[in-house]
Amino acid sequence: MTQPSRVDERTARKIAEEARETEWRLPSFGKQLFLGDFRLDLIHPHPRSDEVMARKGEEFLARLREFCATKVDSALIERDARIPDDVVKGLRALGALGMKIPEKYGGLGLGQYHYGRALMIIGSVSPALGALVSAHQSIGVPQPIKLFGTDEQKNTWLPRCVNEISAFLLTEPDVGSDPARLRTTAVPSENGDYVLNGVKLWTTNGVVADLVVVMARVPKSEGHRGGISAFVVEAGSPGITVERRNAFMGLRGIENGVTRFHDVRVPAANLIGKEGAGLKIALTTLNTGRLSLPALCAAAGKWSTKIAREWSRERVQWGRPVGEHEAISKKLAFIVATSYALEAMLDLSGQLADDERNDIRIEAALAKLWSSEMACKIADELIQIRGGRGYETAASLAARGERGVPAEQVLRDLRINRIFEGSTEIMHLLIAREAVDAHLSVAGDIIDPDAPRGQKARAAARAGGFYARWLPTLVTGAGQRPGSYGEFGPLAQHLRYVERASRKLARSTFYAAGRWQGKLEYKQGFLGRMVDIGAELYAMSAVCVRALQDSREAGGRSEEGEGKAGRPPGVSATRLADAFCRQARVRIDELFDGLWRNTDALDAKLAKHILSGDFIWLEEGVLDPSIPGPWIADATPGPSDQENVHRPIG
Repeated sequence: MTQPSRVDERTARKIAEEARETEWRLPSFGKQLFLGDFRLDLIHPHPRSDEVMARKGEEFLARLREFCATKVDSALIERDARIPDDVVKGLRALGALGMKIPEKYGGLGLGQYHYGRALMIIGSVSPALGALVSAHQSIGVPQPIKLFGTDEQKNTWLPRCVNEISAFLLTEPDVGSDPARLRTTAVPSENGDYVLNGVKLWTTNGVVADLVVVMARVPKSEGHRGGISAFVVEAGSPGITVERRNAFMGLRGIENGVTRFHDVRVPAANLIGKEGAGLKIALTTLNTGRLSLPALCAAAGKWSTKIAREWSRERVQWGRPVGEHEAISKKLAFIVATSYALEAMLDLSGQLADDERNDIRIEAALAKLWSSEMACKIADELIQIRGGRGYETAASLAARGERGVPAEQVLRDLRINRIFEGSTEIMHLLIAREAVDAHLSVAGDIIDPDAPRGQKARAAARAGGFYARWLPTLVTGAGQRPGSYGEFGPLAQHLRYVERASRKLARSTFYAAGRWQGKLEYKQGFLGRMVDIGAELYAMSAVCVRALQDSREAGGRSEEGEGKAGRPPGVSATRLADAFCRQARVRIDELFDGLWRNTDALDAKLAKHILSGDFIWLEEGVLDPSIPGPWIADATPGPSDQENVHRPIG
């Protein structure tokens, strides 16, 4: 097995940094939140879809809901670990494969908000089906072509994506979140096209895709700037072999595989953007693409709310419904309040994306991070409430005459969202990098060991001016004035808390930067907690803004006469928002405490001893049932010796 060449840390960081969007042309609620500037005006009043878009979106959602309710058998997909072709064809006929594609190219032209609502419907009946649709439209061919394609490429590919399935191929057997080690190559040939060689892993939709976006490294040569580049590739091209359909803990219907490229010829016209722009294209695509996962998480939360409520009322222990026992009522309250927050964060982020007046890269990342973590906690608590029945499969429950509630499946299906499209750990680092961008912009050269002395001196002067203006703004603010945000009624206290916490977070970040300077990037425990605080503050903000909108739409309707279905009455929305904010504040206070009181340094030292083998004795006394084999499969380029399991859906 040939190993990929090692890439030093500085080179890897440089490549990642070059792929970042460095300009902030539009305001960002999330960016300002981390700077201690609570810009409520950027999200309030809650953005709304225009009437034409709203009507078109709701009409489609009604058709989609009917289809999913009558044509999708979630138990069949789970049992057979495959989505029936007829289901995919039915979604295609509805236009669901082209929801976000403009109407001029044959798509539905829906915005991010209604797209997220559609994914909630699809994901509630089958998360695997939701993954297929979202992988195609959120990160597959349509989105990068819409954002970076030429007019000719849009005319060529977008009409096809209305009817054909696409996939995104970046990950390799030995390359995950460190693209500097990417091995797949695209070598320019004499006739002007490119020749692809390499192996891609975990290619969601890759088994059934008609088109794929492939990230490959173009060697630098005369006339070619080189670098990681993005290509649209016909999935049935000679030299492409889908060697395997992978099986997973959850999402058992997902069409995820291993794809090998051997001397695959790709026309130069299929290059998206410029050579070397591949990572920037991928990251920009993910800015809104990540919002597909919060939609699936919100769907799971709403379903869990229904099951938890019905079961907690039905199941009786010690003379009372289990939901009336405090140990269970706390779990029930967490599930319902957090589900409201999941939906609020999803809807706000989607509407901000459609509004196009804000840069939402941080908001989308926070939504993905927070939603994936909280949805898993909801599913875990639901299983605990259900007890043994929560651990039992839906099929087994139904076979012995009880309602087949797939609680354990939902937990298995949700677990991947903490890894998909940037693991929680990577999201912490990505968001933290954006959160400290203002500091690095003015003071980065001071801590850069390669910066010349004169450059460091100019940076010091620039930093002094910036902090002289910025630090005084962190001393006091609207959060300390009792009447601030009065229009939010009983929720105003929580927005005042958000404003105060935002300034406290900014002060903490400034102190950490001064204390650790260049070493701050290695303090991943601190950075993770810092980001988690920001995520909770964003969730609180979204909930309060959403609750006020719900209350106003309720128009004074009473709680007794409303709330059985449809939009909530004002009292219920406010009560739920208040409960969530109180729960979130407890978590935030603990995170603030953990910034400075933790075992991070001790854990890091202990980990070094673990890796050096000091505790191998602890592993004695058990047997390892793992199937023998290398930790990482051989990905040496070359022809395939495997059967091609590619099966496009006609």
